[in-house]
Amino acid sequence: MLDFHKNHQLLLVTITFTFVLLSVLVAVLPAYKMQNNNEPLPGDEPMNEEEIAGLNLFISEGCVACHTQQVRSIAMDNVWGSRPSMPSDYHYSKQRMDMWRQSPSILGSQRTGPDLSNVGQRQPSDQWHLLHLYNPRIVVKESVMPAYPWLFSHKEQPEEGETVIEVPTNFRKGTGKVVASKKVLNLVAYMKSLQQAPLVAGDVSFIPARTSAAETTSGSSGEAEIALDGAALYANTCAACHQANGRGIAGAFPPLANSKVVNNEDPELMIRIILQGYDAYPEWGQMPGFGDLLTDEEIAAIINHEKSSWGNDAPGVTAEQVKDIRTMVETN
Repeated sequence: MLDFHKNHQLLLVTITFTFVLLSVLVAVLPAYKMQNNNEPLPGDEPMNEEEIAGLNLFISEGCVACHTQQVRSIAMDNVWGSRPSMPSDYHYSKQRMDMWRQSPSILGSQRTGPDLSNVGQRQPSDQWHLLHLYNPRIVVKESVMPAYPWLFSHKEQPEEGETVIEVPTNFRKGTGKVVASKKVLNLVAYMKSLQQAPLVAGDVSFIPARTSAAETTSGSSGEAEIALDGAALYANTCAACHQANGRGIAGAFPPLANSKVVNNEDPELMIRIILQGYDAYPEWGQMPGFGDLLTDEEIAAIINHEKSSWGNDAPGVTAEQVKDIRTMVETN
C-alpha cells in the first residue's frame, strides 16, 4: 500500500512523474501538433528583421495585455477583419525563437484596445501610428491607451534620414523636433505587417466567387449544356481551398484525402456541409455554403469525384439523395 505520509521519496517521485506527464499532455503535445500542422497561406510573406524586432517590442511593452489578434467567428468581430482568424495566419509569428524558446503568445485575452489582426489594412499610415504611440489622444481623443514618449527623442537639428513627426504643441514632452527612434519604427513596421492574408492565389480565389460553378458549353443548337464533370466542377469550386490533390492546406483548409467525412458510407453530413457551409473555427477556415449555387446534380457529381479520388473509396451518391437532404435543410 502506498504510504505518502511516511515514504517521502515515493511522494517526490509520484509528484515529479505527474508533473512531467501533465506537462507533456497539456503543453508539449498540443504545441508539437500545432507546430507541425500549420502551413502559410499562399501570398503570406515571412516577417523581415524590422518586423521581428517590432514584434519583440510589442511583447516587451505589454501591448498584448490590451490588444488581441484573433478575429472570432461571430458577428461582433466582423469590424476587425475580413474573415475569422485561422491557424495559418500565425505561421510566421509563431516560429520558435531559438532551440529553447517558443515565440510569445500574441493572441491576447481581452480587448481594452481594438483587435489588431488586420490593423495594417485598416490603418496603413506611418505618421498615424507614430502619433498614436507618442500620445494616443492626438489621434483618438477618448483613448485610454498609455503614451510611449520614451520611444522618441527631441532634437533641435535632426540628422539626415531621421523620421520627424509633427506633434501638436500641447502634447509635446520636450523642445525641438520630435524624432522617432529605430525601436518605434520597427514597432510600426510590425503593426503595418498585421494584415490578414487574402484567400487568393494569383487570380484564383480561396473563397470561391459567389457565382455559378457550372461549366457550360455551347451545343450545336446554340443552347447551353451543363457539363456534369465532377473533376471539372471540383477544380472550379473546391480545389482552390482543398487543393487539386485533396490535401488541403494545414491550419487553413482540411484535407479531403482519407477524410472520415468523405469516406463515410452515410453521405448526409458531407451533403449538408456543401449545402450549408461549415464553421470549424478556430482549427480551420470557414467554408461558405453552396446550396444556392450548385444544383443537386452538380453536388452529386462533386461528391462522387471526391469519394473516388486521392485514395478515397466510398459509395457514390445520387442527385435524388442530395435533393432529399436539401429538402430537410430547407424545412428545418
